[in-house]
Amino acid sequence: MTNAALESPLEAINENVIYQNPLLRLKIWELYWDVPTYGIPERWRWHYHKEVEFLVVLEGQLGVQTKDDSCILGPGDVMLLGASQPHRTYKSDPTAIRQVVFQVDLAQHFDQSTMPYLSTFSELTRPLGELNYIFRENAEARQEAFRLVMDIYEESQQKQRGYEMSISSSIKRLLLLLLRSDYRGVLGRTDDTELLRLRPALDYVDRHLGEKIAVEDVCGLLNLSYHYFIKYFKKAMGLSFVDYVNYKRVKTAERLLLTRDLSIMEVGFEVGIPNMAQFYKLFKRHNQCSPKEFRQRMRSQAGPGGDGV
Repeated sequence: MTNAALESPLEAINENVIYQNPLLRLKIWELYWDVPTYGIPERWRWHYHKEVEFLVVLEGQLGVQTKDDSCILGPGDVMLLGASQPHRTYKSDPTAIRQVVFQVDLAQHFDQSTMPYLSTFSELTRPLGELNYIFRENAEARQEAFRLVMDIYEESQQKQRGYEMSISSSIKRLLLLLLRSDYRGVLGRTDDTELLRLRPALDYVDRHLGEKIAVEDVCGLLNLSYHYFIKYFKKAMGLSFVDYVNYKRVKTAERLLLTRDLSIMEVGFEVGIPNMAQFYKLFKRHNQCSPKEFRQRMRSQAGPGGDGV
């Protein structure tokens, strides 16, 4: 990777990422550039998206610019772009470029056992792009990240039985690699004491997910004031209490849509959102499709020998 001069960023386009699998919340594809033109274009558009992006170069020289950095990626290089980070790319020399682009909503890949690390990757204090020093300085980590992204790509293409499990596992391995390779402390540390203190609140949400959950009731469990609790929760978990409850409700709804023969209205009631307009709005915010479209899409992706339920 080589550095290049930077210029002031222009207004960026908010890109809407269409997920290839709504349950995995990701898009990954191979891109081949064989156009004769190269170098920085006169009209060079910035774009960003709420998903984290990994760039992997297989052939050629790819120029990448963010608001804080500019570099040239060659074969075997990996680059991480944080959520909503403006960036733009270009073909830096006459040779063709072959690359894999991997975009993923990381928040959707944390379950109850890994939720304590959500705040670590939430970019509340420092952008994930600062982790690129790992790929520049640590050849083994760069090679392992390259391998994991390519494994995700191959699994997404082949779609063999259980490919979702394989992809989910590779994403977690990728996060673990970053966590253990980060000697500069960009990701900070997870405070087990804070999470232990929140455990009654998290358990309460699980037990009462199908009911109305009032923040005041949870505050009483922890003997904390309303304002202190909402600040404390966001600091420890990386998202607000309301967003956490909504996240749990949507994830439970996804499971019910795939495993139970319930109507959309019944699913909404089961997860504590009896207002159908509200349920559709919240579900679509997380999945970019309605509950009905989600169920149909997942069933259609089951492949030969299965109905996707």
